[in-house]
Amino acid sequence: MKIIRKSAAAETTESPLTPPPRIKPWKVMVIDDEPDIRQLTALNLRGFEFAGRPLQLIEAASAAEARACLAEHPDIALALVDVVMETDDAGLRLVEYIRKDLGNVMIRLVIRTGQPGIAPERFVIDNFDIDDYKDKTELTVQKLYTTVRSALKGYRDLLTIEMNRAGLNHILNVTPELYNLHRDKLEDYFRGLLIQIIGICNLGTSGLISTIDGLVLTMEGQDIRIRAGAGDLEADPANEERRKEIVALCSQAVTVDQLPTQLPTHLPTQLRDGALVVPLQVHGAVIGFIYLETHADISASDLELIQIMANQCAAALENFHLHHSLEESYDEAIDMLGQVAEFKDSATGTHIRRIQAYTHRLAVALGCSETEAARYGKASRLHDVGKVGIPDSILRKPGALNEEEYNIMKRHSLIGDSILARSSSLSLARAVARSHHERWNGSGYPDGLSGEKIPFVARLVAVVDVFDALVSTRPYKGPWQAKEAVQAIAEGSGRNFEPRIVAAFMTLIESGQLDDLIVAATQPPEPAAVLA
Repeated sequence: MKIIRKSAAAETTESPLTPPPRIKPWKVMVIDDEPDIRQLTALNLRGFEFAGRPLQLIEAASAAEARACLAEHPDIALALVDVVMETDDAGLRLVEYIRKDLGNVMIRLVIRTGQPGIAPERFVIDNFDIDDYKDKTELTVQKLYTTVRSALKGYRDLLTIEMNRAGLNHILNVTPELYNLHRDKLEDYFRGLLIQIIGICNLGTSGLISTIDGLVLTMEGQDIRIRAGAGDLEADPANEERRKEIVALCSQAVTVDQLPTQLPTHLPTQLRDGALVVPLQVHGAVIGFIYLETHADISASDLELIQIMANQCAAALENFHLHHSLEESYDEAIDMLGQVAEFKDSATGTHIRRIQAYTHRLAVALGCSETEAARYGKASRLHDVGKVGIPDSILRKPGALNEEEYNIMKRHSLIGDSILARSSSLSLARAVARSHHERWNGSGYPDGLSGEKIPFVARLVAVVDVFDALVSTRPYKGPWQAKEAVQAIAEGSGRNFEPRIVAAFMTLIESGQLDDLIVAATQPPEPAAVLA
């Protein structure tokens, strides 16, 4: 599928909702305390255009007025600055304010003076960050034209460099996580690519830096989500209606491989003259598109570069989908193994689900990110998966285990480790299965680990596993009161459990954030599952 472009000659019917083509003028500020100079400058620049864009002149009669104008118009491209105004060096002090206080390195500054003896050219050029120095007597109509044009060209080129730098910065920040992208990271990646595309369109062409609008979209089944926008198509409630219509039109365009000529009656034409629709394809299937608006021709080489960037978008989407497919497979594996444990021992089936919730909440309370806490919670579901290798007579014995039976029961941690060792993606769950019965003082099993040698996730599960077992009904015991179980956990701090984790657990208990899980633990156990 090729890039689809709307010709300026295409017959369209602009609806009242369709904004007219947006061509922003170059903003030029004339700072001079002589009204005649400001008026003459405006007269000499009448009808001036650069790169298809007109000028918007902003006048200031003093340095103080200029500061106010700069605050109101941060996108001024060029300032023609008189030196002598309120004071003999007011213009030079204004230059310092712009460069140092405002930190504005983009605006082009041209000093104009009628009294060159007060501010000698070499001194000013050597000591102030200006772009040109002119005696007012030099500025004939032609020289003023040349000065303004050169300054605007420099401003445009600096913006192009900055836009490409910003886009590249977005991309480089996200690229290391390209194979572990979450939706917000993917949007950052797309935003960087879009900025790069807009910057590329300015290379070898004129004035596209502020006359391009664009948004990157993806289609996932019937769901189309806007990923990144620029110009008139940035995320803004005021633009929502137009964005929806563009989505509908571009969807039709990439489906039939041409811009729509006959539209549904409820959709006004929204694709402006010169619009580009660039399909995003993976293995021949269209998974999205980029829509760009421009008011100037784009060269063949730039179109080729845009397509390359579109391919990068498509590759990022494919990696995103593959990554989440793997995540879903991992979750399914966790769930299936968890169900095996539930089938084996119905008394601990609901216990497994509660342990996941306990672990998740405790991890968050200890400062873990939501993503990390979710991983710990999933891994905790398999802490007792090794019980599939323990005889039912021991698992369901309605009484205390003797020493021989207890030694057999302890083997479940090694059995779980052996089961989960077959997949590297289950390494976190494997650490839980093997080490959740280790104790902070080294008196646990199977390895006698102590302190921080015990995996962090296993230290979390050690606390919540014991607590939930105490408040639950088991074949060999009735439920403890929550108060008694909390006391047992507190007494185990520094011996069985890490003190920091116990403290966080106590805070959750006292705040009532675990009440729902405690209530659920007191419910009668579910009937044992029967396998056909």
